[in-house]
Amino acid sequence: MAIFDDEPKKKGRPHEIGQDLSLLSVDELSERIGILRDEIARLEAELKTKSTTKSAAEALFRRG
Repeated sequence: MAIFDDEPKKKGRPHEIGQDLSLLSVDELSERIGILRDEIARLEAELKTKSTTKSAAEALFRRG
């Protein structure tokens, strides 16, 4: 807890693929798993959106 409001707060390091995980606590590992699951869901949603758009474009050009 910061004694003064103007003290910078500690930020966790972002997850890096391939980094040494042995120094992380169980709570830190669980938090990173949650963050990565959320990111995977976001990536899958974007992939689905792009696939739908691509299919629509391909269908449009096949008609012409």
